[in-house]
Amino acid sequence: MGPFEILCGIAAVTLALYYFLTSTYDFWKLRGVPGPRPIPGLGNFKDVMLNNISAGDYLTKIYNTYKDEPMVGIFTRKTPLLIVKDLELIKDVLIKDFTMFADRGLPIFEKTEPLSQHLFSLEPKRWRPLRIRLSPVFTSGKLKEMFSLISKCADHLVVYMEKVADKGEPVECRELSAKYTTDVIGNCAFGIDMNALSDEDSEFRKMGRKAFTLNWAAMLRIRVRQISPRLYGMLGYFLPQTDVTKFFTRVITETMDYREANNIVRNDFVDMLRELKKHPDKMSDVELTDSLIASQAFVFFLAGFETSSTTISHALYELALNEKIQDNLREEINEVYAKYGEDFSYDNIKEMKYLDKVFKETLRKYPPVTFLMRQTMSNYTFEGTKVTLPKDQKVWIPVYAIQRDPNIYPKPDVFDPERFTDEAVQNRHPMSFLPFGDGPRNCIGSRFAIFQTKVGLVKILRHYKVETCEKTPIPYVNNPKAFLLAPVDGLYLKIVKIN
Repeated sequence: MGPFEILCGIAAVTLALYYFLTSTYDFWKLRGVPGPRPIPGLGNFKDVMLNNISAGDYLTKIYNTYKDEPMVGIFTRKTPLLIVKDLELIKDVLIKDFTMFADRGLPIFEKTEPLSQHLFSLEPKRWRPLRIRLSPVFTSGKLKEMFSLISKCADHLVVYMEKVADKGEPVECRELSAKYTTDVIGNCAFGIDMNALSDEDSEFRKMGRKAFTLNWAAMLRIRVRQISPRLYGMLGYFLPQTDVTKFFTRVITETMDYREANNIVRNDFVDMLRELKKHPDKMSDVELTDSLIASQAFVFFLAGFETSSTTISHALYELALNEKIQDNLREEINEVYAKYGEDFSYDNIKEMKYLDKVFKETLRKYPPVTFLMRQTMSNYTFEGTKVTLPKDQKVWIPVYAIQRDPNIYPKPDVFDPERFTDEAVQNRHPMSFLPFGDGPRNCIGSRFAIFQTKVGLVKILRHYKVETCEKTPIPYVNNPKAFLLAPVDGLYLKIVKIN
């Protein structure tokens, strides 16, 4: 074969590869949806894939670049992905036409990741009956029953903080609050004392930390899963289970077996899972495997401690930066205690209106989940547009970008609890505040998260003042490697005991 034939062969292979990598890139153009030019093989996610920018920041950049467009089309490698910006269209996706978007479009790998079969990721067929059966755990009545346990864990946090404050050193508040929320979840949902506050070597805290740590092995798994889901699924027959998977599967199984053998009933999350296992007929066509049941406990533990601890630490961060707001909140807390004494209750928390504003403004500025994911169940045309999506089209809603839109929230970088007066809320579109999502597939544990966060903040601020220190991240920079919204080098504050 001569040089010319070799060159022709190389050219043919190059063209074929280029065509393969770019064959979908006219997808949004044909539908009249604007968007940035994709890079062959990488799409529009090069900087996110290389951990140069967080997904929340990248979507905000796209959101602001196409500020007058109702939707923007981008690509993850070859896969077209729609970013919906218009609030009315978002309402259609989450609520009005929910049946068309009931799937989150997240892959489930029963062999490679047995605990991926949880409520957050499940396809509608299994999600719907599970959601119905698990929802009673999160009623206001159940929360009232759990309240004394939450309050007791917060008291342990106050005692633990005294040791921390005495040292006079900067405190990493994300780790501090994660220990508290780990203990709350353990006591309220699983009937297990996880000892995250009292024991520096708590196995639950170690595993919780491990689940959110992106080491090289975790990054490799993620990249293989993203690039070749089919190959990743097959690897389940060869790859050993992770320490986190083995630990949580064992703990949930042992807890359920122990309660069964000793006839222990607590009417909590674990008991609800036991009921599911005892009465599989109530789950219609869903096969209730051990890993499916363990997955629900796993996601409730992870989501329950990490999102709330993130919110507590962000609230403390803003209160340290805004001393006047901190003083006003502490004044409200002291007034409620003066009115009711030390008998702190569920109803006391509901009376704290300024606390509610601070909590909501924290979630407005720092939503733990920066975007919502949905996937079409069939062909769908957006009302008032000519944009038709095929079945299985992925749709993202940029929560972080919306909640920092200056046209919705003037001076969005300013921490202002007064954005959440009744009048201000009524004057905004309901889809402009989505920290828990919305519609039938919103966060099932939002009430629980709200109360454990608020109780933790009340107990901390009654006894301690938070201040900035030399290690406090100013300005705040989003960590591009984090699953949930988090600063690059931790969130350090100075904690001072109030005498």
